[in-house]
Amino acid sequence: MDTPTDDKLASLKTLSTVIYALYALSLFSGVTAIVAIVLNYIKLDDAKGTWLESHFRWQIRTFWWGLVWFVLGGLTWIILIGWIVLGVACIWFIYRIAKGWLNLNDGKPMVM
Repeated sequence: MDTPTDDKLASLKTLSTVIYALYALSLFSGVTAIVAIVLNYIKLDDAKGTWLESHFRWQIRTFWWGLVWFVLGGLTWIILIGWIVLGVACIWFIYRIAKGWLNLNDGKPMVM
Protein backbone atom coordinates (compact mmCIF):
# COMPACT_ATOMS: atom_id res chain seq x y z
CA MET A 1 0.00 0.00 0.00
CA ASP A 2 1.33 3.41 -0.93
CA THR A 3 1.97 6.01 1.72
CA PRO A 4 -0.34 8.96 1.06
CA THR A 5 1.37 12.18 0.06
CA ASP A 6 0.70 15.50 1.73
CA ASP A 7 -1.14 16.63 -1.41
CA LYS A 8 -3.36 13.55 -1.34
CA LEU A 9 -4.15 14.06 2.36
CA ALA A 10 -4.92 17.75 1.75
CA SER A 11 -7.21 16.79 -1.13
CA LEU A 12 -9.03 14.20 1.01
CA LYS A 13 -9.38 16.71 3.86
CA THR A 14 -10.87 19.26 1.47
CA LEU A 15 -13.25 16.64 0.09
CA SER A 16 -14.27 15.61 3.60
CA THR A 17 -15.00 19.28 4.38
CA VAL A 18 -17.18 19.51 1.27
CA ILE A 19 -19.00 16.32 2.28
CA TYR A 20 -19.72 17.69 5.77
CA ALA A 21 -21.11 20.82 4.08
CA LEU A 22 -23.29 18.70 1.79
CA TYR A 23 -24.67 16.82 4.79
CA ALA A 24 -25.37 20.11 6.57
CA LEU A 25 -27.18 21.43 3.48
CA SER A 26 -29.23 18.23 3.36
CA LEU A 27 -31.23 19.55 6.30
CA PHE A 28 -32.72 21.97 3.76
CA SER A 29 -32.48 19.84 0.62
CA GLY A 30 -32.11 16.10 1.04
CA VAL A 31 -30.60 15.71 -2.43
CA THR A 32 -27.23 16.92 -1.19
CA ALA A 33 -27.04 13.94 1.19
CA ILE A 34 -27.28 11.60 -1.81
CA VAL A 35 -24.38 13.41 -3.47
CA ALA A 36 -22.41 13.24 -0.21
CA ILE A 37 -22.90 9.50 0.34
CA VAL A 38 -21.93 8.73 -3.25
CA LEU A 39 -18.73 10.77 -2.80
CA ASN A 40 -18.04 8.97 0.50
CA TYR A 41 -18.17 5.56 -1.14
CA ILE A 42 -16.21 6.62 -4.24
CA LYS A 43 -13.31 8.05 -2.22
CA LEU A 44 -13.32 5.68 0.77
CA ASP A 45 -10.61 3.47 -0.72
CA ASP A 46 -8.39 6.53 -1.23
CA ALA A 47 -8.73 7.37 2.47
CA LYS A 48 -7.96 3.84 3.73
CA GLY A 49 -5.07 3.75 6.15
CA THR A 50 -5.13 7.50 6.81
CA TRP A 51 -6.60 9.41 9.72
CA LEU A 52 -9.23 10.69 7.29
CA GLU A 53 -10.67 7.20 6.85
CA SER A 54 -12.35 7.64 10.23
CA HIS A 55 -14.12 10.76 8.93
CA PHE A 56 -15.37 8.98 5.83
CA ARG A 57 -16.70 6.12 7.98
CA TRP A 58 -18.25 8.62 10.43
CA GLN A 59 -20.00 10.36 7.53
CA ILE A 60 -21.25 7.08 6.07
CA ARG A 61 -22.64 5.95 9.42
CA THR A 62 -24.24 9.35 9.96
CA PHE A 63 -26.00 9.06 6.61
CA TRP A 64 -27.35 5.53 7.09
CA TRP A 65 -28.43 5.93 10.73
CA GLY A 66 -29.88 9.34 9.93
CA LEU A 67 -31.85 7.82 7.07
CA VAL A 68 -33.22 5.10 9.37
CA TRP A 69 -34.33 7.61 12.01
CA PHE A 70 -35.76 10.14 9.55
CA VAL A 71 -37.75 7.43 7.75
CA LEU A 72 -38.99 6.01 11.05
CA GLY A 73 -39.99 9.51 12.18
CA GLY A 74 -41.69 10.18 8.86
CA LEU A 75 -43.66 6.94 9.05
CA THR A 76 -44.84 7.67 12.59
CA TRP A 77 -45.44 11.42 12.42
CA ILE A 78 -49.18 10.87 12.13
CA ILE A 79 -49.29 9.31 15.61
CA LEU A 80 -47.28 12.20 17.05
CA ILE A 81 -44.37 10.06 18.29
CA GLY A 82 -42.82 10.71 14.89
CA TRP A 83 -42.45 14.41 15.71
CA ILE A 84 -40.30 13.48 18.69
CA VAL A 85 -38.31 10.97 16.64
CA LEU A 86 -37.76 13.56 13.88
CA GLY A 87 -36.71 16.21 16.41
CA VAL A 88 -34.23 13.94 18.15
CA ALA A 89 -32.93 12.67 14.79
CA CYS A 90 -32.40 16.23 13.59
CA ILE A 91 -30.47 17.20 16.74
CA TRP A 92 -28.42 13.99 16.53
CA PHE A 93 -27.65 14.64 12.83
CA ILE A 94 -26.53 18.22 13.54
CA TYR A 95 -24.36 16.98 16.42
CA ARG A 96 -22.67 14.38 14.20
CA ILE A 97 -21.95 16.93 11.49
CA ALA A 98 -20.62 19.52 13.97
CA LYS A 99 -18.46 17.04 15.91
CA GLY A 100 -16.99 15.59 12.73
CA TRP A 101 -16.37 18.97 11.15
CA LEU A 102 -14.66 20.31 14.28
CA ASN A 103 -12.43 17.25 14.59
CA LEU A 104 -11.56 17.48 10.90
CA ASN A 105 -10.66 21.15 11.31
CA ASP A 106 -8.40 20.24 14.28
CA GLY A 107 -6.74 17.43 12.32
CA LYS A 108 -8.13 14.74 14.64
CA PRO A 109 -9.54 11.39 13.58
CA MET A 110 -13.04 10.37 14.66
CA VAL A 111 -13.26 7.87 17.51
CA MET A 112 -16.06 5.43 16.84
